[in-house]
Order: sequence, then C-alpha cells, then structure tokens
Amino acid sequence: MNDITLTPSAAARVAAIAARQAKPAILRLSVEGGGCSGFQYRFGLADAAASDDVVAETAGVALIVDPVSLDLVRGASVDFVESLGGAAFKVDNPNAAAGCGCGSSFAV
Repeated sequence: MNDITLTPSAAARVAAIAARQAKPAILRLSVEGGGCSGFQYRFGLADAAASDDVVAETAGVALIVDPVSLDLVRGASVDFVESLGGAAFKVDNPNAAAGCGCGSSFAV
C-alpha cells in the first residue's frame, strides 16, 4: 500500500500554481491540531523535501508529508475537486473516524 497518493487532477493544479509563483512543484501536506473535529489539514508549496519526509510523485509533481502527519494520513489520497461551492484540495483519509462539513478537519 502506498503511504499517500496525489491524484492527476491535484498534480495538475499544483503544477499550475507552482508555475504561477515560480516555485518548484512540491505540495506539502501537514496535519495540525484544531479545526472543528480535532485535526485539520494544511497545504502549502515547499521549496524542497526534508530528509525524513515521505514523498509521493505524480506527473512530476511531489506531495511531501512529515513523519508525524503521515501517521494520521497514511493511505490517504489528495485530490483537487471543483464544484458549485468552489475548488479545493480534498483529502480522502481512511484513518478519519469523523469529519466536518467543510472537509478540512477530521478526527481519528
């Protein structure tokens, strides 16, 4: 089983954002305490992976996750979805026991 995956849709979006900002196509996913369900996802462009990061690549775009966050998102998939409510990165996390309506926080 892959530790974490980045869908082609999410990879294309990261590549477009990185190109606009003249940064490497590296998306960092981290998990922090907070949000309405206990933990929340944080996304940001990174300049490079740390030596202990887990790296997943799709179409030349890297998704990096630190070891502490990986324990909470192992087996997850990061997608980019567009709907009437807007467009956002979405984490399909098999470890989440509960989530919230906004989709950006979860409980284990």
